[in-house]
Amino acid sequence: MDRVIFHVDMDAFFAAVEQRDCPDYRDKPVIVGADPKGGQGRGVVAACSYQARSFGIHSALPISRAFRLCPDGVYLRPDMKRYVQVSQKIREIFHTYTDAVEPLSIDEAFLDMSHAVHDSDSALEVARSLKATILKEQRLTSSIGIAPNKFVAKIASDIEKPEGLVLVSPSDIQSFLDPLAISRLWGVGPKTESKLVKMGIKTILQLRHYDKIILIERFGRFGEHLWKLSNGIDERTLVVQREAKSMGHEKTFPEDVGDIETLEKTLKLLCGKVSGRLCTRGLAGRTVTLKLRYSDFTTITRQTTFPRPVESADHIYPAVYKLLKKFRDPKQRIRLVGVSVSSLETESDQGAQQMSLF
Repeated sequence: MDRVIFHVDMDAFFAAVEQRDCPDYRDKPVIVGADPKGGQGRGVVAACSYQARSFGIHSALPISRAFRLCPDGVYLRPDMKRYVQVSQKIREIFHTYTDAVEPLSIDEAFLDMSHAVHDSDSALEVARSLKATILKEQRLTSSIGIAPNKFVAKIASDIEKPEGLVLVSPSDIQSFLDPLAISRLWGVGPKTESKLVKMGIKTILQLRHYDKIILIERFGRFGEHLWKLSNGIDERTLVVQREAKSMGHEKTFPEDVGDIETLEKTLKLLCGKVSGRLCTRGLAGRTVTLKLRYSDFTTITRQTTFPRPVESADHIYPAVYKLLKKFRDPKQRIRLVGVSVSSLETESDQGAQQMSLF
């Protein structure tokens, strides 16, 4: 698999956090949103548990309608501060697997895992490890879709919710997409769906076989967009919009490594790459971190902090090597090693601090 994109979607996130934090709510229909006011309330459902969905309740449903469907449900106002805190913890878990994370919303994100996996089996192993880590650390379930692009990965994550795990290999994209309703396509709302149905198009397969020129004439550039999606074409890269807080490099070995010589050689190479990037951008950092992922996908990070910022491999490597000798489990083989430098400062920052001494 050349490009491997994960779409991670937390299951009924707001409601799941409420059920996690209040045992009395577990296994009950929990509806998070506006105050129903005995069925007279205005506003909508923000999220609901899967128990509530069995009553026909879903996000964006008028809260008054939800109350009529399930008057005995647990109705709660959103606690966004708490949800954001949990979301940040989950995002930290994502970043232990890859630096290429594109958050879509508070409860979902794309992860580019191309560097970490080599085939379908390893992709599934990493996904299971990620799901297990989220469950262990946050006591929340998630669904993951794996595919060569963002569009297919997002659909895949939704197919078997909750707790789903669906992988779509490049050769299986069309067999996966073809039977699905056109409403699955990004941008196809009720109005567009109605227009397509009038054209005899109800499934992605029918759209894929439709004349591309006619679609463009009818819908403009959006018609070409739909045609591409129906053919599984989505060339967008992940948009990682965040200021660099660290700079690092990782190496995933083709085969798990157990000998210290290979690890030392690889770490020297990684430290050199990190140092080169830091120097190119005029940066230095105080904290050096070693990342190890064992053959069972257990991942550890250990760090040390310098009193002054460093950027040279002559400083970075000895610190990383010391961490390796101290924290590595020699009984386990290693799948991935990584080196990063954080608490970054520019040359001007460092100069300002030097001046302040005088």
